[in-house]
Amino acid sequence: MRLQVIGHQDAVWGFALVGMPGCIVTTAEELHAALDAALADATVGIIMVTDDVAALARERIETLKVQPAPLLIEIPGPAGPRPDTLSVSATLQRTLGVKI
Repeated sequence: MRLQVIGHQDAVWGFALVGMPGCIVTTAEELHAALDAALADATVGIIMVTDDVAALARERIETLKVQPAPLLIEIPGPAGPRPDTLSVSATLQRTLGVKI
C-alpha cells in the first residue's frame, strides 16, 4: 500500500523528501486529474490532500472521504491547520481506530 500526496507545492515537496510521491495542484482540473490517477492505481491506499487544494473540488472530496478505499485525508495547507478541523492523528484515529 502506497501513500499519495496531492496539493500545495510545499506539502508535496516536503513529503517527497521522505520518499512519498505526490502531485502539485493549483487548479480544479489538475486536482480532478490527480485524483483520477490516484484512484486508478490499485497500490495507493491513502490519499492526502492539502485543505487549500481540497477546496477547489469540495463536493468530490467529501464524497471520496466516506468511501472505504482508498482512505482520503485532508491535511493542513500553507496557512496551517484550521481551528474547525480535526488533526491528522485525530482523523486517523477516528477512521482507523488506531491512535498514533
